[in-house]
Amino acid sequence: MTNKDLADLIFPNLEHDVEYYEALYPERNLKEGEKVTRFAPSPTGYLHIGGFFQALIDYVLAKNSNGIFYLRNEDTDKAREVDTAVELIMKTLNQYGLVPDEYEYEGKIVGEYGPYIQSERKEIYHAYIKRLIEIGRAYPCFCTREELNEMRQKQEERKKRTGYYGSYAKCRKLSVEEQIEKIKANTPYVIRFRSNGDFDNKIVFEDLVKGRLSLSENDIDDVIMKSDNMLPTYHFAHVVDDHLMHTTHVVRGEEWLPSVTKHIEMFKAFGFKPPKYIHTPLIIKRDGDSVRKISKRKDPEASMSYYTEKGYPEEAVIEALMTIINSNYEEWHTNNPDKTFRDFTFSPKKMSSSGALFDLEKLNNISRDVISKMTKEELLERSLNWANKFDEELKELIEKDKEYYMNIINIERCQKKPRKDYETYSDIKNYIWYMYDELFINNKLNYDWQNINDKDEIKQILTDYIDNYYDTNDDKDTWFNKMKLLCDNKGYCSNMKDYKENPDKYIGSIVDISMILRVALTTKSKTPDLYEIMKLLGKDRIKSRFDYIK
Repeated sequence: MTNKDLADLIFPNLEHDVEYYEALYPERNLKEGEKVTRFAPSPTGYLHIGGFFQALIDYVLAKNSNGIFYLRNEDTDKAREVDTAVELIMKTLNQYGLVPDEYEYEGKIVGEYGPYIQSERKEIYHAYIKRLIEIGRAYPCFCTREELNEMRQKQEERKKRTGYYGSYAKCRKLSVEEQIEKIKANTPYVIRFRSNGDFDNKIVFEDLVKGRLSLSENDIDDVIMKSDNMLPTYHFAHVVDDHLMHTTHVVRGEEWLPSVTKHIEMFKAFGFKPPKYIHTPLIIKRDGDSVRKISKRKDPEASMSYYTEKGYPEEAVIEALMTIINSNYEEWHTNNPDKTFRDFTFSPKKMSSSGALFDLEKLNNISRDVISKMTKEELLERSLNWANKFDEELKELIEKDKEYYMNIINIERCQKKPRKDYETYSDIKNYIWYMYDELFINNKLNYDWQNINDKDEIKQILTDYIDNYYDTNDDKDTWFNKMKLLCDNKGYCSNMKDYKENPDKYIGSIVDISMILRVALTTKSKTPDLYEIMKLLGKDRIKSRFDYIK
């Protein structure tokens, strides 16, 4: 009996062979330098910041070259699959503008190289596994879990490398006849790749980030198909898919670097040209005086949903990640403020080969800057869209009077150095709540009077101001001059230079008068422009706020 007999026994009724699929998925019609990249997540939960980091690199790399960026759903691990994961991945990519050129979603296939869902490509994998069996580069393994555990224990006791290789790979020694006999006897099995590597030999591998690496040849006979669902493992499936989809560059985490040699060996077993690899560093964060890997278990910011729920503008998150993708991005963006990340030329050589520090404080600074540059109309639209999903109270406030809301958020916005109060859309309500009577009344009011303790003095100043000085129709200069008059009449100094020269001559200064008015209206000693706040509140509401002071 031959390997072909064995292959026919395992895969008796395949409709198509390898040659059929090679013809079905011909070389792409690419121009010189055009790249084909893929984002290939497993739908096992939320989209991790590290996965999105890789997707962003995939996207930029493809778009820089006018190439193709496609999405592939690697769902062969059915035990860990989460129903909503694919939807979350697709929504997140679209939300951030990383729209795939080719994908499969909700039964719709866009692109000529699908299906783009691995579980729908089972027969394709079977054809290629069958070919490996026929040429002697794959075989059935009948070892039980108990036998494998015992083998591993012996390896550890002997201080040997663990794995199914050499003399430990006992099933590779079985004859074709023995293999066929066991299969006919319904003995459970998996399919393993037969490695021809020697661990003591070295191969030179060029990673586009890590550079030139010398790695030991692979000698592990890895499982490439499990018998329970007849689906391939990642090691095998991605080799076939990247070949048939003609992926030119693979972006993945550096944790896959030890597997490079086995993947290269599989490519060569078929005579395929391997893609170029970009192994990205781990996403790390500050933790006190040290740094560590962002943890799915410990860190809410590990999930991309965190940034949506907090209300970070998408471009802020992108920009923060781009600064760690390439060291020169920040300088480039400063010099090209009107351009987007799509215009930036990514270089793997300028990526850190160690950890990629994702600093939330830096993200916050970027986000403040992004929000400060939005028009009031844009900020209205974005914050309302966010509030529709995450803050019913803010939504109601906005929708009750959109013009009033826009005027509030526009205070000190249209100037050379706009205010940068808001880090996220979720921050906005915390900064403007005092502009709404319903929030002001229901809030536990804690007035920040600073060093002024005389309540009677405060009440007299407020009463005198609202009765004798305030006029809604005043422009800012007139308003300020009246403030100075109030100061002079109350024994406060209206000129700060004079006050600094002789402070004992006065009760206080115009700063104190302004602070009293500000705190009475907002409870806060620091706010945006007081004139604008008072103009928006109007005289009646100003008076009612003053009446709260007991």
